[in-house]
Amino acid sequence: MSNKNTLAQRAESNSFSSFMNLPAVRQKVYDIVAGKDGDRFITSIVTAVGTNKDLAQCDYSSILSAALLGESLKLSPSPQLGHFYMVPYNVRDIGKAAQFQLGYKGYIQLAIRSGQYRDLDVISVKEGELISYDPFNRKTEFNPITDPIERENAKTIGYFAYFELLNGFRKELYWSRDQMKAHAEHYSPGYRNDIRKNTSYTFWSKDFDGMAQKTMLRQLISKWGIMSIDMQQGLSGDMAVIDDEGKYTYVEEIDFKDVTPAEEDKEHPEPTEIEEELPEDHSTNEITQQADDQSLPFDIGNSVDPDQQSLEEAFFS
Repeated sequence: MSNKNTLAQRAESNSFSSFMNLPAVRQKVYDIVAGKDGDRFITSIVTAVGTNKDLAQCDYSSILSAALLGESLKLSPSPQLGHFYMVPYNVRDIGKAAQFQLGYKGYIQLAIRSGQYRDLDVISVKEGELISYDPFNRKTEFNPITDPIERENAKTIGYFAYFELLNGFRKELYWSRDQMKAHAEHYSPGYRNDIRKNTSYTFWSKDFDGMAQKTMLRQLISKWGIMSIDMQQGLSGDMAVIDDEGKYTYVEEIDFKDVTPAEEDKEHPEPTEIEEELPEDHSTNEITQQADDQSLPFDIGNSVDPDQQSLEEAFFS
């Protein structure tokens, strides 16, 4: 990765909008996202960055690469839709970089588009609804609370996800809330840090149920589901920082003392959403990354010194 005369360095003193308007950057975008979609992509990513001051401080190449991965999967960067997120991280000796995170709604979108699923859902289980759970056959029986308001106010005790394929194959998975919390604490240094410091920087702290639902879908689909090429690419890219050469590296393989959420930067104390995690290793809940890394055909240079580069992998849920 060249650290001389790169586009990112030339745009260093300018805004992200100025960077995206550089002729060479626009041409690279149009080479990947053709026609009017290229203009739409540029507008959407500039808008997303413009509303998040921490993201605007990230290396521009990492932002663009994360957005291009989302675009290649035909997912929206809008936080309201929750398909995927570009999450700022501050890595000591490297600086800020944007991490690609697939949301649970993004998983659902990719599964639906594969055309292989007759049904797919994930839901929080409320106190009093669980009748029995057979961990050997993974069969669960419920007595649902039918009143919406009563159910909304009831305590969450677990999470249930299932899918049924067109060929009739069905799989379901249940985790208790305690099991999910132990999973999050074990694999998310940021969440452990939140608990220790009584802060709420991570997605786990801000939206535990949303993160739990994503975890359930990833566990379920990755281990037993049919994965389209897009789904494989989404799984491979989830939690990755993507450099200008298309290489996937993952935050969580670095010692967490060298990685902090961008929100904890003293210059930017206002929090933004963050989440992180490592691959799981126990027998009943094991999930392994099944997709080969897929590089983006994009090379624009990067403002990060290559000798300092060291972001590495994680797995979310």
